[in-house]
Amino acid sequence: MKMNSIKPIARPTLREQVYHQLKAAIITLELEPGQRVKDSELAARFGVSRTPVREALKRLEDEGLVETAPGSLTRVTQLYEQEAKHAFTVVAALHALAARLATPLLEQGDILLMERCNAALEQALEAKNIVGAVEVDDQFHDIAVQKTGNREIVLALERVLPKIRRLEFAKFGTLEGSTSVEQHREILRAIESGESKKAADLVEENWLSLGRLLTGDRIW
Repeated sequence: MKMNSIKPIARPTLREQVYHQLKAAIITLELEPGQRVKDSELAARFGVSRTPVREALKRLEDEGLVETAPGSLTRVTQLYEQEAKHAFTVVAALHALAARLATPLLEQGDILLMERCNAALEQALEAKNIVGAVEVDDQFHDIAVQKTGNREIVLALERVLPKIRRLEFAKFGTLEGSTSVEQHREILRAIESGESKKAADLVEENWLSLGRLLTGDRIW
């Protein structure tokens, strides 16, 4: 019997799993800024050889989350607010572009999913659940990003967004003054009305206002 619908299931490689877990540990500050990391110790904790750990650390260094100091000392990069400010302008612009491109493509099911994400964000903020808040906020915005079908936007965000998320985890108490939930509602109203430019402007302001909240400074 010919069965075209049954195909091998793709699984993340060991290297990818190590990379994503290390990246998550850095973003959530489990691995603290400035903390030294040793490939041998990490390999032992993961229960793997040193090769996938070294490859993951090299990728994270390319992304600016890990740095190698003289003497082959590898450590998590420090958290610099000025760098985060620059990251916010880039993330805001990329998400605004995604919103403008995606607005004509988003269907009612997409909008309902975004509404559910926003409701979950409100609950997470009230419960002071930083991990949950970050996850559902990412999910809210990622719906539009994925709808564009533009891989370049996805790759660019994957590189720069972690620098913002680290600051969120470091300054979560500041988020009590966040207006993201209401801003998301305004974004959804613009999307439902088919106002691409307005949706893009609102998305950009959503990210820039978060930057101002976390850094206490003006971000253009």
